[in-house]
Amino acid sequence: MPTTHVLAAVAPVANTLGGQGWKQVGELGLALVLSAAIGIERELRHKDAGLRTHTLVGVGSALFMLVSKYGFTDVLEKQLVVLDPSRMAAQIVSGIGFIGAGLIFVNRGSVRGLTTAASIWVTAAVGSTAGAGLLVLAAVATGFYFFITLVLPLARRRLPSAATGSGTLKVRYPDGQGILRQVINEATQRGFVIDDLAVDPDNGGAGRQADGSVSEQRPRSVTVTLQVYGRQPVSELIAALSTLDHVQVMAASDLDAVDE
Repeated sequence: MPTTHVLAAVAPVANTLGGQGWKQVGELGLALVLSAAIGIERELRHKDAGLRTHTLVGVGSALFMLVSKYGFTDVLEKQLVVLDPSRMAAQIVSGIGFIGAGLIFVNRGSVRGLTTAASIWVTAAVGSTAGAGLLVLAAVATGFYFFITLVLPLARRRLPSAATGSGTLKVRYPDGQGILRQVINEATQRGFVIDDLAVDPDNGGAGRQADGSVSEQRPRSVTVTLQVYGRQPVSELIAALSTLDHVQVMAASDLDAVDE
């Protein structure tokens, strides 16, 4: 009895035009459009996995689903060979983990790339959904993605315990004046945590010009790279540090981007 039900479900598949009609092309095209939309959002945020990666993942997932649905109709044989289209979807779910894992980085207890890896996972699901012919669900899922990545961070920043800003700063100042202590105090007083700190000294000294003359002595300066995160936007910390005497502050990475 179970075999009869499976064959009944497969029979309409065998009546399609080899699974290569305009309907399947439209499903593949929708996967391309939706996955490209997700990729554009990642591209605008300058993430490692951008437009091309997400589009390829979405189109590839849709193509796998179409192959799973229509690619084996020529070998179906009543009561001998049956079709299980769900097997390909299961392989997509497990296989996409290899790409996502390569986008996650852990540095000194700080995890980055989780959101981009999750976006790859969702893009594979959107492509699979489009390839399965569930076009409305694919479009709605893409809309949910943009709601999660664009709207929820705005609401998240209103949470009292949520960190709203992170980034890497380069602070340049004259050495020997205790300025680093002021910089650290200013950051900690504003609720920022310094996750990493690297010092790059500039020896200064006199330099010889092209004509052989010796230039005047330059004061020794230091450039400190700080990786910070806290409950305030990093732009406010930059503004505060810029008010310190003899301090130059530059942003070395995207600011206020807690979600990666």
